Amino acid sequence: MAGGVLRLRRPDTRWLSTGWDGGFADAPAAYNVSVPEGWERTDLDAYVADRLADAGFAGPGGDPTAPALLTGVDMRHARVARSGPVVAVATAGVSNPAALPMDAEGREEPTGESVAGEGPERPGRGTVNVLVATTRRLDDGALANLVAVAAEAKAATLLATTGFPGTTTDAVVAGSARDGDPAAFSGSATTVGGASRACVRDAVRASLNSRYAAGDATVPDSVADAEHGVVTDRETEVTRP
Repeated sequence: MAGGVLRLRRPDTRWLSTGWDGGFADAPAAYNVSVPEGWERTDLDAYVADRLADAGFAGPGGDPTAPALLTGVDMRHARVARSGPVVAVATAGVSNPAALPMDAEGREEPTGESVAGEGPERPGRGTVNVLVATTRRLDDGALANLVAVAAEAKAATLLATTGFPGTTTDAVVAGSARDGDPAAFSGSATTVGGASRACVRDAVRASLNSRYAAGDATVPDSVADAEHGVVTDRETEVTRP
């Protein structure tokens, strides 16, 4: 970690990112980049390349193959958890929570999509970024499922600790070693899936504790009390198929 950039490094790794310019990529590392308050850059390719180079992680032009996530959370609040064949890194903040009430009583507005402030399309100080990687070799389907496993663990942890299942800008990067022992599945009952759930839980919880216990910010009591956020309270039509 240097210059507000965190690198999760492992040679010969297959990655899948849900973040900006995401998808599958083969690269020796994945990155989490902290952006300054008031950041408004739109040339993200160039911005990430410059940040990686400034941090000493890549030469001019950066690493165009490596997935990179952006966040307003300072990297001093990043936390790493390891278990068996898995490592997870998280930075977490909830200034832009995304609430999903289960019944009418939990809704802050009667219908529609209620928003506090202007819901940011770009990473804000509330983004929860998770990078998880395993030394086992997964096929693309199992790697995609690992993203889902990590996102589920992230949501469960946030719900238990903040009352919100996520924020409006959360992202996950999952990685699998191309030279590792094969693992056919990555679900919650597997070695990879179980370790990933535990690592994501502990890394997210520790990052939240670092940020909020340090007094950098406070967890909002509701979306209405947050700087930004959204309550998904729209009605749907549910039928039998």
